[in-house]
Amino acid sequence: MSTPIIETDGLTREFRVRDALRRRTLVAVDDLSLRVAPGEAVGYIGANGAGKSTTIKMLTGILVPTRGSVTTCGLRPVQDRRRLARQVGVVFGQRSQLWWDLPVRESFRILAAIHGLSASEEASRTEELVERLEMAEFLATPVRQLSLGQRMRGEVAAALLHSPRLVILDEPTIGLDVLSKQRLREFLVAERRTHGTTLLLTTHDMGDVERLCDRVLVIDRGRLAYDGDLPGLSRTVGAERVLVVDLAEPVDDLTGIPSTRHLTSEGHGLRQRLAFDAEATTAARVLAAVSERAEVLDLTVEEPDIEDVVRRIYAARR
Repeated sequence: MSTPIIETDGLTREFRVRDALRRRTLVAVDDLSLRVAPGEAVGYIGANGAGKSTTIKMLTGILVPTRGSVTTCGLRPVQDRRRLARQVGVVFGQRSQLWWDLPVRESFRILAAIHGLSASEEASRTEELVERLEMAEFLATPVRQLSLGQRMRGEVAAALLHSPRLVILDEPTIGLDVLSKQRLREFLVAERRTHGTTLLLTTHDMGDVERLCDRVLVIDRGRLAYDGDLPGLSRTVGAERVLVVDLAEPVDDLTGIPSTRHLTSEGHGLRQRLAFDAEATTAARVLAAVSERAEVLDLTVEEPDIEDVVRRIYAARR
């Protein structure tokens, strides 16, 4: 079995805080044990203050754990921080690693020198990233003059310039328009497929998780609340799928269909939405039952809203 890219055992981080009356201990990450294999794409999600950022800081050597152990790319993040920097790329949606007043190209040259890339390695990798992220038009533009979408493409390229084994993405699509999000997601999927890059993604945009990740970790008050795939996350809390049907003629509400709940009707019953439990029935069975009562022209199946699923997990643990 290959060495995990990320491995933690009982990882804990506590902070001593003082309020008006006394000092107390705040546990930000509590007994976290997990493994991330090479090439995985993992969504690390949770509410604000759940412990995501603290975990990332321990994985990259910025914070020292209070207890437990952690290795990243087979290295100890604090003791081997310089060596680890050559193996990891980090993108923070709210922070920049590009030089504000320099053209994007010059930032890449500086970063290539920091990472010890040869001239040929720098040229080859820069050419690849510029082409795949469509950056040629603004490569000579100072960073301060870029749009948010252009700057984020530059940030991702900067993080990947040295071909890291692990890329940590913290809210990479925050504030981006739909087209910019799609372009960035498509690039990350292709990068992982081409280079076997491991992705660890923290985000509040569930579209990022759904399109980029095949495994999800949910953290709640510093503890791991779920580790598995997206369908399993929905099944854990009994989240429902929704069948949306467009009908040939107006009909009364489609109630009484086994294992379903009628949600809404639109256009005098021409479009109707039925919720169903995927553990109890299937979309095909629901559709067959609907078709016995009305002619179906079109249909879609909506997956559970992941944010709602996460809220249900939190509620069940409290």
